[in-house]
Parts: sequence; structure tokens; C-alpha cells
Amino acid sequence: MASADRQTHPPTCRGPGTLMANPRPKGHNGLGQLRIIGGEWGSRRLTFPDAPGLRPTPDRVRETLFNWLAPYIAGARVLDVFTGSGALYFEALSRGASMGLALDSNAAAIASLRQNLNALNCTSGQVSQTDALRHLETATASPFDVVFLDPPFHQGLLASACNLLESHGWLADTAWIYTESETPPSTTGLPGSWRLHREKKAGQVYYALWQRG
Repeated sequence: MASADRQTHPPTCRGPGTLMANPRPKGHNGLGQLRIIGGEWGSRRLTFPDAPGLRPTPDRVRETLFNWLAPYIAGARVLDVFTGSGALYFEALSRGASMGLALDSNAAAIASLRQNLNALNCTSGQVSQTDALRHLETATASPFDVVFLDPPFHQGLLASACNLLESHGWLADTAWIYTESETPPSTTGLPGSWRLHREKKAGQVYYALWQRG
């Protein structure tokens, strides 16, 4: 299976960050750059590999998402399944998540995530270089409260990841799951027990927050 990491999106279908009117900001040495919006590290800027198609979820979308999650993020265990730049992952940790696990198959992305954790003196973040779907096929005894799912599009990864999360013990009883997809949320084949809480569209990308239960 192709690597299930975010930089594999074609430039026109990566997610909200692929909107060509919103080019990826550059950091030092041509690296991509993202800004943490709120919490302990609010306004801190982090760099990530300048790989084609690898773009963080834009500020306006992240701000909307974390407004939705505001009552639930502090103290939460957070899983970012296709982490890429780490924009959602670091935002959650900055806003008080008790623990975060980042999964990605790209070595450069993983190295960048570790460097940024060190730069922030963050000890509550973990990263794993792994094929996301294969990782989710392994059952866990430590479920997560909040999960981010922003996979490469047009590969059937979203529905597969959601069903593995549901069937292998990765989700707390009332977990919140954020998805980005190229089709409306009602057509993505997600588990029937998930309730759609909020949804919006940015460009050609749909993003939504679900609750299990």
C-alpha cells in the first residue's frame, strides 16, 4: 500500500491547505512553516519538510475546529493518524491535551515532529513512523478521546481508518473524531454509530467533527 501520509495528496486535493490562493508559508531554508494559534504555545512558529502536497490545515479551519473542541480538549488523549506537518497535533497539545500520539509513514515528517517537540520542551507527545492502517489493525488497551483523520484523498483511506479505529479499541466511549474528505461527510462510509456534530466546507474539502456513541 502506498504510504499513508499527508504529503501524498495531489496539490489540488490535499485538504483545506491546498487552496492555491493560500500558499504554504516558508520558514528558514525553504522549509514549510505553520503557526500554533492558541494555548501554551500560541503564536509559536514551527517548520516542517517542504514536500509537495504537504500543507498544514489552515489557521481559519483549525480555529473553527478547536472552537468546536474547546470543552473537550483539556486533559484529552489525542491521536493524529496521518499527521504530516503536525498542525492539528501541536495545536491540541498546546491547548492542554494530556497526551498525543502522531502516526506518519514519512521519515522526514517524523524527524520534523520530533524536532518540534524538543523545541517546545514537550514531554507529552509521542511519534511513530508507521503505516497508519497497519498500525490501527493492532488492538490497543488505551483508547483516545480525540482523533484527527486527514488522509490522502482518493485512496479509500478515511473509511478504512475509521472502521479500524472503531473495531480495535482505539476510541473512548464518547470520543470525538475530526475528518477531512473530498466528499460530503454523509458519503464517506463512516461507522453508523458515529453522530455528526458539526461540518463545514473550505474550497473543495469537507471537514467535520463526529462523536462516537
